[in-house]
Formats: sequence, structure tokens, C-alpha cells
Amino acid sequence: MDRVTGVQLFIRVVETGSFSKAAQEFGITQPTATKAVAATEQRLGARLLHRSTRGVTTTEVGALYYDKCKLIAREIDEADNLATLLQSRIGGTLRVSTSVAFGRRAMVPLVLRYMQAHPEVTVDLSFDDRYVNLVEQGIDLAIRMGRLADSTLGARYLGTNPWLMVAAPDYLARRGTPQGTADLAQHACVIYSSVQGDDRWTLTTPAGEEISAPVAGPMRSNNLSAVLAATRAGMGLAVLPWYVARESLADGALCQVLADHGLPAQDVHVVFPSPKLVPLKVKSFIAFLQRELEGEWWRKDL
Repeated sequence: MDRVTGVQLFIRVVETGSFSKAAQEFGITQPTATKAVAATEQRLGARLLHRSTRGVTTTEVGALYYDKCKLIAREIDEADNLATLLQSRIGGTLRVSTSVAFGRRAMVPLVLRYMQAHPEVTVDLSFDDRYVNLVEQGIDLAIRMGRLADSTLGARYLGTNPWLMVAAPDYLARRGTPQGTADLAQHACVIYSSVQGDDRWTLTTPAGEEISAPVAGPMRSNNLSAVLAATRAGMGLAVLPWYVARESLADGALCQVLADHGLPAQDVHVVFPSPKLVPLKVKSFIAFLQRELEGEWWRKDL
């Protein structure tokens, strides 16, 4: 029997004046209750109870021990109540991790909207393109792109992250517009090295044929904002997520290229430390993200 249960049992033995009544409340036998209290006395080196045929009463030491045990039990009840309260209301600090590009362009406006609806929530939003260990860094949830690795983390599917090929109008005016994958070899390409690190772009033709086309160009970067800036400056073609290119497409700084060809899309998931006993603030934010990122969310003004 653990010490907390032993304390609670001792309290009920004193209050009922009976080992058998206390044992019945705890669903154990009377000998088990007697042995548990005897073990506590042995550990303390002091007799806590006087035992007689008429029942049990506390010794002087037992009475003092009972008073302290009542304080401990009250603190335990308050701690349990606090944990239950925190799990039953949306509040506290929500620690969120996301990649730099997705965080700046998508998560910031979403987080601000969520906080307006839930003013009792404080958000700690961190940006990192590297893998983040949620448990070690105390993160409540993180946004992950692409296939998830097998793990003990909880996860929920949020949607898809489609990509497209783009170029600046002045670049296309100078170099021409590609009509098929074979034309890519004649063009300068700005390469996002975190995804297209092997200098090959995989496209699906209108006929459904998947083609891996070699590409080369004047610049590569592991930062999507840098790739976007170079492409807007007319340095070449680029493959970007829709959410990164959307504003540039809307203001005419970029044009879509090979729009009838498909590019691989990434699944978007939210992951959290454990699928069990998920805090209400985490459940609430996940439900909010699922609503906001359903359908063609990348076309929305988030």
C-alpha cells in the first residue's frame, strides 16, 4: 500500500474507530487494514492507536499524527481539484512550435484569431525549422509537414500543403514560358534545398505520368522566404508551397508555371506529447486548426 493511501486509511480508522469499517470503505480486508497501520507504526517507531475490544483510539502521538494527516489529505484534495479545474476550462499557457515560413504566414494570424476567442489563453509561439523534441522542450503541440515518423506522440491530421511552380513575369518575358517538363533543363531554377535537395523536381503530367526532371540554377536556400525573394527578383523558376506564393500571385509579382502539371503535396499534422489525457486547451486549439485548415485553406486570407 502506498503512503498516500496509508495516510487516508489511517484517517478513516481514527474517524470510524474501527479497522473493519475503514477496511470496508477501501475495499480491503480488516487484516489488511490492521497490517497497513501496523507497518506505519513500525516505520515511525511509535504506537499511534490503542486497540481494544471496544474499538480503537489514538495515542498522544497518534492524535498529533492524525492532525498532520488531515492537512496532507486536504492538500491532496485541493491538488486534485485544481488539476480537474485546469482540465475542464480553456486557459493557461499554450506552447506551440512551428516552422518559420508556415509560422509567419499561417500560424501567426490563426493564433491571434484563437486568442481573441479565448482571452484566458496565453500563447508561447516558437519558430524552428529543425526537429523539436516536444517532451524535452515542454511544447504542448507542434505543426509537422510531410509523413510522420512512428512515435508515441499524439497526432491529428489538419489538411494538405500543396506546391506549385512559379516565376516572375519579367523572367518569363526574357527566357520564355516552359510548356513541359523537358523545357526545365533550359531554365534557371531557384532551389529550396530542404525539399528539392537532389536537384530534381517531380511532376505529374496531365496524362498522369510522373516525371523526375533535373534542374539547376544560380541559387539554392533552405529558407522559403529567401527562395521567394529570389524568384520575385526574376532569378528563375521555383517550386513553392501555395501558402508562401499566394500573396505574390495575387499582386502579380509571380505567375504560375506548368499549371496543368501536378507537384507532390505534403500532409499537415499537429502532434502533441501524448494521446492520453490531452489538456482541454490543446484539444480546443486542435479543433480550431482543423476548422481553419480544412478545404483549400491556402487560398484563404488567413
